[in-house]
Amino acid sequence: MSDVHDTDITEEDGFEELPLQPLPLDGWHRAQGARMVGFAGYDMPIQYEGIMAEHLWTRENAGLFDVSHMGQLSLTGEGLDAALEAVIPASVASLAVGRQRYSMLLDEEGGILDDLMLARRPDDLYMVVNGAMKYDDIAWLLDHLPEDITMNLMDEQALLALQGPKAVGALARLVPGVDALYFMDCGAFVWNDTPLWISRSGYTGEDGFEISIPADAAPAFADALLAQSEVKPIGLGARDSLRLEAGLPLYGHDLTPEISVIGADLGFAIFKKRREAGGFIGHARVAKEAAEGAPVRRVGLAVEGRLPAREGAGIFAGDTKVGIVTSGGFAPTVGTPIAMGWVDAAYTDDGTALEIEVRGKRLKASVAPMPFVPHNYHRKTS
Repeated sequence: MSDVHDTDITEEDGFEELPLQPLPLDGWHRAQGARMVGFAGYDMPIQYEGIMAEHLWTRENAGLFDVSHMGQLSLTGEGLDAALEAVIPASVASLAVGRQRYSMLLDEEGGILDDLMLARRPDDLYMVVNGAMKYDDIAWLLDHLPEDITMNLMDEQALLALQGPKAVGALARLVPGVDALYFMDCGAFVWNDTPLWISRSGYTGEDGFEISIPADAAPAFADALLAQSEVKPIGLGARDSLRLEAGLPLYGHDLTPEISVIGADLGFAIFKKRREAGGFIGHARVAKEAAEGAPVRRVGLAVEGRLPAREGAGIFAGDTKVGIVTSGGFAPTVGTPIAMGWVDAAYTDDGTALEIEVRGKRLKASVAPMPFVPHNYHRKTS
């Protein structure tokens, strides 16, 4: 394992046993010395030289992540915008070509089934869903969208993420024009006659890009990126610690059908007009909790000492259990353990003193604002 903590990555985090599918870059990862583990049904790199080193490199330079396990979907058909607005809370009709938005799939009770990214391309809507949920999501969408809507799983495409403050310089040398994108912009580009779909987005809190590329071209493109002095390959371990510092939730851990959009602190993803007008699955709970507040909320937690609080640990106010840790670990940039958890609303004010039960001991903790490390997205206002 790395020099973070052997307990920082466990099977509780979604790492699975065989059988596993290989990624398009499987051989490439192994050639780079990756330690491979099972995640979301795939054999994936957890680390190359160590989680701590990879985490800090990404914060200061540019890290290359393989996220090809994610589900890339293409949706087309007459009346697509209205059909999709009936099943997800995003404002689809107002989404311009070359822009993307964060959204979710909700069940009838307003619980979160998955979170996703939705982009407008000239000829379709492009959706990226979580790898562990993609087949469930496809089935759910097929059940709820009209028959004239066509949905294709783009399993011939790989998906790479280049993240960090030096990502733009490294990528722009290979793909001129990407430096003109701002956060959540996206567009079609070409590298060596290979078509790319690139968005300026990511899951680390840093500036960066996500790149959809034909799977057979992905190893050569990864080599070209790695030839840039700012770029190193980064595994799942650092991806998890980076997104935790950035206060970004992980589906299946911080987000589940038990938690609501408002409770998960994701209300920003539903525009006011949609919250008020409704017309999407799960709206009743969204509207109720937007007006009255959610009984349970996702919060950040600063943990005293050096022992990390792991997922599933109980959160207490005195003798009363008031919540549960949903993600936790050592934060290399912060230099201390941090966590996220679901906590009863009465105990969610910043600075509220709590305790977390870890290995039969109570660790002192307090509710902390997120992100733990400021986001460095390249916005137009930057």
